[in-house]
Amino acid sequence: MGLRLQDVSVEISGTVLVDKLCLDVGAGEVVGLLGPNGSGKSTALRCVYRALKPSGGVVWLGGDDLSEKGMRDTARQIAALTQDSRAELDFTVEEVVALGRAPHQGGNLRLDARERRLCRDALARLDITHLAARSVLTLSGGERQRVLLARALVQEPAVLVLDEPTNHLDIRHQVELLVFLRGCGLTVITALHELNLAAAVCQRIALLCEGSLVTCGKPAEVLTPDTIRSVFGVEATVVTHPVTGAPQLLFDLPVDSNTEEIPL
Repeated sequence: MGLRLQDVSVEISGTVLVDKLCLDVGAGEVVGLLGPNGSGKSTALRCVYRALKPSGGVVWLGGDDLSEKGMRDTARQIAALTQDSRAELDFTVEEVVALGRAPHQGGNLRLDARERRLCRDALARLDITHLAARSVLTLSGGERQRVLLARALVQEPAVLVLDEPTNHLDIRHQVELLVFLRGCGLTVITALHELNLAAAVCQRIALLCEGSLVTCGKPAEVLTPDTIRSVFGVEATVVTHPVTGAPQLLFDLPVDSNTEEIPL
């Protein structure tokens, strides 16, 4: 199922956070939102998972205006992992993951055999089966992140919205998450700070600055030295990954000519 942001704007207390953003995410496509802090990435995503109502414009899911759909219906189709996701109650990991079925249930019903299997599969996919009986309050930040992503998968969404999903994850689990996103078949829109990770996983990248779309295209088209300099204010050299062919950025650190090297 495709997703479309049509002239989406967000203005709060006289400040424009997102300005007439237009972006199409095709069915099964992985699109990354990149940009400096405060560029509007998280704000745009909040409009997609309906934590925020746009001041103007429309978010389309398939052919439907999201604002005209019920919240439960939206939750059946869109799952979100946000920067401020919390699991503060003393639930076990398996109880938190099972909450992903809530949009599909009418009342406080027990999970059926299929739903229990979905939960087991999500625990295994995120490498947290061994944590199933643990309280979420005892977990590390990376472990909680994987629990909350498993909960999102159990929703069986058509669209997955991820805001900085690699936060707190070690390198192994970052790589596993990226491999999963590339092959999951879901429509994915994700905000990322790590440009090289975005280049590795995203089929297209939308680059934002000060609430506006600067450019959108394949990673090699967007992640150029000129664009990086203009948007992020840093110098970068672009090289090609020898295995995947994805563009990778080597950032040029300024050298202080007044600093003498200390011999080892």
